[in-house]
Amino acid sequence: MYPYLNLGFAHIGTFGLMLWLAAVCGTVVLHRNFVRNGSDADALNVVTMVVLAGIVGAKLWHELENVRDLVAAWRDILYPGLHHPQIVLFNFLHWFQAGFAWYGGLLAGVSTLMLQGVLAKPNGLTGRRAALRMLDFAAPAAAIGYGVGRIGCLTSGDGDYGINTTLPWGVHMMHGLTQYTRALVLPNPPTAAVQPTPIYEFLFAVALAWWLWKRASKPLPLGFLTGEYLALSGIGRFLVEFVRINPRIYFHHTLSNAQVAALGSVVFGVAMMFVTRHNEAIISQPLSKLAKDAPAPA
Repeated sequence: MYPYLNLGFAHIGTFGLMLWLAAVCGTVVLHRNFVRNGSDADALNVVTMVVLAGIVGAKLWHELENVRDLVAAWRDILYPGLHHPQIVLFNFLHWFQAGFAWYGGLLAGVSTLMLQGVLAKPNGLTGRRAALRMLDFAAPAAAIGYGVGRIGCLTSGDGDYGINTTLPWGVHMMHGLTQYTRALVLPNPPTAAVQPTPIYEFLFAVALAWWLWKRASKPLPLGFLTGEYLALSGIGRFLVEFVRINPRIYFHHTLSNAQVAALGSVVFGVAMMFVTRHNEAIISQPLSKLAKDAPAPA
């Protein structure tokens, strides 16, 4: 595994690099979805705001779980005082680079995405209808972005791999002896081959993105596609956890924390499909056709 790319004196983290690539892929898919559905919303702006909100939300959720530790951390950050701003900034960046909660990122990201829908008014919709339309637009992009981001977990060796295996496609998390070519979290024993679970999730995410893209080509009730995404992605996450090293802590140590969250996603997704099944379906034309149909200037 390669947690870092060595470029001279620079050591670029592959996890962050893959997150950037995930955002790029998501932006491309979202832009194409806007164009084919006659929306002139700015995909780059939408993705940028959602990513930033997700990062901040994930950090806040994690830190607010223990306010005492948060107060102590900020005391250490500000200890050098205003006369040493560069040290304060370095302390802040060091504190911010670790400790994120997935739930906080999800909540902040979805809320920001819905707000972006209200502001962008896709297909002339407003209010709740615009928010649901934006969620549906983003479903294929979210699926492919999640899959690409998971590859960063594999390259960095962050402990999100699978159980020991003798399968021919098993991977070794350790490569080399220096800190820049060694997995951040090693399996037990370190020389064991393990299941490449991020690859499984990537392949599932690609298939899911393809399915959602095809489904989105047809008029569907507002919000229904988002329900499909939540249900199907939850099923994928639930299944992959059976071969992942995450500890089983629920239901007599049979399910992991991620599996319980995945079941919640499935239930919420099915409920959303049921509730939105009678919503209006938006019939739209691609932007190129809309431009051709526009009246010529006098």
